[in-house]
Order: sequence, then C-alpha cells, then structure tokens
Amino acid sequence: MAESSDSTDSTFERLAAVILDDLWHHHPDWAGELGLHEYDARLPDHSASGLAAQSAWLAERAGELAEIDTATLSVQNRADAAILATQLEFMRFQIEELREREWNPAEANPGVALYTLLARDYAPVGTRLTAFAGRLAQVPAALAANRALLAGKPLSRIHVELAIGQFAGTIELVGSDVDAELAAAGDSAGDARSTLDAVRPAAVAALEEHIAWLKERLAAGDAGEETFRDPRIGAGLFAKKLSLTLDAESDAAAILARAEADLERVAGEIATAAAEYEGVAVPEAADERSALVRRVLNRLAEAAPDNDSILEYGRSAVLQQIAFVREHDLVTVYDDPYEVAAMPEVNRGVAVAYCDPPGPLETADVQTILAISPTPEDWTQERVDSFFREYNLHMLQNLMVHEAMPGHLLQLQHSRRFQSATPVRAAMGSGSFVEGWAVYAEELMARHGYPGDGDGDPAAVRMQQLKMQLRMIINTILDGRVHGHGMTEDQAMALMMERGFQEEGEAAGKWRRALLSSAQLSTYYVGYTEVSDLVRDLRTAHPEWSERQVHDAVLGHGSPAVRYLRDLVA
Repeated sequence: MAESSDSTDSTFERLAAVILDDLWHHHPDWAGELGLHEYDARLPDHSASGLAAQSAWLAERAGELAEIDTATLSVQNRADAAILATQLEFMRFQIEELREREWNPAEANPGVALYTLLARDYAPVGTRLTAFAGRLAQVPAALAANRALLAGKPLSRIHVELAIGQFAGTIELVGSDVDAELAAAGDSAGDARSTLDAVRPAAVAALEEHIAWLKERLAAGDAGEETFRDPRIGAGLFAKKLSLTLDAESDAAAILARAEADLERVAGEIATAAAEYEGVAVPEAADERSALVRRVLNRLAEAAPDNDSILEYGRSAVLQQIAFVREHDLVTVYDDPYEVAAMPEVNRGVAVAYCDPPGPLETADVQTILAISPTPEDWTQERVDSFFREYNLHMLQNLMVHEAMPGHLLQLQHSRRFQSATPVRAAMGSGSFVEGWAVYAEELMARHGYPGDGDGDPAAVRMQQLKMQLRMIINTILDGRVHGHGMTEDQAMALMMERGFQEEGEAAGKWRRALLSSAQLSTYYVGYTEVSDLVRDLRTAHPEWSERQVHDAVLGHGSPAVRYLRDLVA
C-alpha cells in the first residue's frame, strides 16, 4: 500500500530536521549566520579528512532523501525537498568536482566566522566574546590543516592575492576591533577578557605565519618555481555550478544567448532615455547613440560623493526610498531595525556594498547592516575620483534601492516572516531570487518616477538604472564567457567600457570579480528575468490585484528559486 500523504510529509520533515542538525555540525559558522548560536564557539573542519567525511555524509543523506516519494508531499514540503536535494548535491559537487578549497586559499579565512560574533548584539557581549575566543583558539590548527591541504597543489594567483589582503583584515579584526569591543564592554566582558588574552597571541601568530606562507607561494609562482592554476573553472564545471547555483529552468547556453539579446534591447532603451533627457531625437548611427549616452552619463557623474559623505548620503537615500515606497503603495513595508555602516576590512575586495540581515532563524532582535565600502587608503586620487564618478549620487540612489528599499532589506524582512513546516527554505534561500528581486526593485522604482535625492530628477535615476541593467547583463556575459569560452581581459574591458559605459576602475574591478567568482554574477540577471516574468504572469492572472498585492504574493513564501515560487504562489 502506498504511504499516505500525511505520513510522507511527516517522514520528510523528520529527515529534513536530522539532515539540518548534522549540517550545522559540519558548518557551525553557517549555523551562526542563520541565527543558531549553539555552535558559535566552533570552526568548521575543512581539513582533507574533514572534507572527505563531509562528502561521505552528503552522499548518504542524499540517498535517504531520494527514497521519499516527493510527488505525495504537500506543495510546501515538495518545494523544500527539492531545495534540500539541490543544496546537498551542490555541496558535494563543491567538494568532489570543483574542489575550490584545494586551490583558493581565501576559502580558509576564519575572519567572517569571527566577525559575525562581534557585529550582532544577539547575546550579551561576554557571551559573544567567549564564543569568539573559542573559535580563535582553533585558528592555528585550522590554518595548519589548510596549508597541508594546499601543499603541492597549484593555486590561483588572484585568489592568493585576495587571501593575503583578507587575512590581514582578520588580524586587524582580532586585534584592534576586539580591543575596541572590550573597551566598550568594560566590566560586562567578564571572564571573556582573560579567555581572549589566553588565545589571541597564538591566533595572531598563526595568521601572520599563514600570510607569510601565502606570500612565499606567490613569490615561488612568480619566479617560475611552481605553477599557478587558471582561476577559470572551465565550461563543464561552470555549466554544472551555474545550474546548481541558480536552480533554474534554463541552462548556461540559453542564459548566455538571452543575455546577449537583452544587451541589444537595453542599449536601445538607454539611448532613448538619453535622447529624452537632452530633448533631442535618437541618433540613427550607433556611434552617435553611444556618444549621446556617454555625454549624459558623464554629466550625471559630476554629482559625486566622497569618502567623508558617502555613508551619510546612503543613510539619507534609504529614508527617502522608504517614504516613496509607502507613498506609492508598492509593497508592504516593515519597520525592522537597520543601520548603514562602513564595510569592515575583512569583507572588502569583491563588492562595493552589501546587505547583511539577521539570520533567518535568529530569535534575538538585531538589526540589518547595510555596508558600503569606502575606497582603500592606498588608492591614488585618480582612482578614487574614478570610483566616485561611477558611484555618483544618482547611481548611489539606485544602489541603495537594490541593497535596501524595496530591495534586499525589505525582501528579506518579508522572507523572515514566512513560516514553513521545516526550516529548509529559511536556511537555504535562493541567491538568484534574492538578487533578482533587488534588480527588479530598481526597475520598479524608476518606472514609478523615483526622483532620488530630495527634489531630484527621475530621468537621472532612470539613466543610472538602465546603466545598471547594462552592467547586470554584461556581468552575466562575463560570467559565462570568462569561465566557459576563454574571454580575454581586453575583450572584457572593451565590453564593459564601450557597451556598458563603465569607468575604467569599475571595469577592472569587475574583471577581477569575474575571475574570483563563478556563477554568482549570473544570479542577478537570471533572477531578474524570472521575477519579472512571474510578476507579469501574476498581473495577467489576477488583474484585480493591486501592485502591492502582486509584490506581497511574490515575497510571501520565503526566498525560494522562482521555479518553486510559481507553484507556491498558485
């Protein structure tokens, strides 16, 4: 006799709970980020033996999950079962096929796992600092195990350089940042002060030793004494990683083809917007259209912030955006706490800004951190000026729409309010959906005439939003062509600067990011197309719904991939 649906649902929910509990033992840092703090004093075991044990465990649990007849599950559990199966497959792929921990030393940096314990007031400072000391005590052994894992294997040069800079940021975190935390805590730090004093010297020495070792590997490679590996992962691995990362219907070739077609479409839209901005006809010649767009963008870039004003301007932008979203009733807005802060050194080197929300399983009342990265101190004034021309005041408005309102900040507030029978969806949200919604939010605000700063110009914001759309599409093309088709740096720079109207510094940074990451740059575009298509279909199916009802429906089921969201909304 076939198992009843209720019984199958119960079986899945019990198995999911067991899998997740085991997963947090393998990834205590991930558990802490989610808001499960019983693992806060531990670091993950990413030694060779630890990775082998995790791979065997993943295979066993995936087999158990595959035995469940998912067709008989409830709609909610069916989505969670598919999400969990994909995540287990992805983790196993990373260990057994991609093997990035064997060539990317930045993966071993304990800085983020340590930083999360300082950044959030989820528990008394003494409790958090004691957990910090627990993780810190494990740093020497973890780094020694990483050197053993990397020994004799060709490393990616660009990832070694990134690791050296980020490990230096971790030393600063362990030193001056902890000192500042202790000073602020005073007597409330309790016994954590002496516990930290007992483990800090060995941890700092281990971090310095590891940096020195990485520099020796870098020098040996530069001298031809050992070989660097290409940071590109190749067409086969890229296609599989992209499929697992996106959990989407389209494959790598179809995504690249659609992106290249959309590049032409948006290029036409930004030329039309530039012509309207200047009150002229759209030129017929391609080079004249390009010159018109560049002329308008250059004029807008003259309104630029600097390192002293960028954070305050970001704070002001979020307040303006909250008021605009409420006034136009675009989506339900919540009053959860947040702050705009400078990005910590340990997280710099890849993104300009990010939204760091409370863990989806966090029970304490903690704020979302909207981080913006100032320019590094060692940059030339010319490079700094180029950066702020790219992230001018109009572009910064668009960026904060993406990161804050109604982008990541608001979407993740909606996501935290969703409750399911298992925490699978909360723990394993789709990056493609999260980024896709944020890009859709940029378009939504521009379409409604968001003016930006005070009595600003909606046409200026629209120009920057279209420029960001060009960048998003080009990022997807870079992602696919760099890792799967051997795109050169010259080709990439020409594409970004000529077709995407990017400053040279921004383009150089994105080339670096394309090499440092794979599949992540595509999440924005694929997620955007999927969210846009879903919103269009919901409006067609429910013409009686207001715009807020449509958007609340899209945001009302956590953060699953859109392929599952379609069934959940229905």
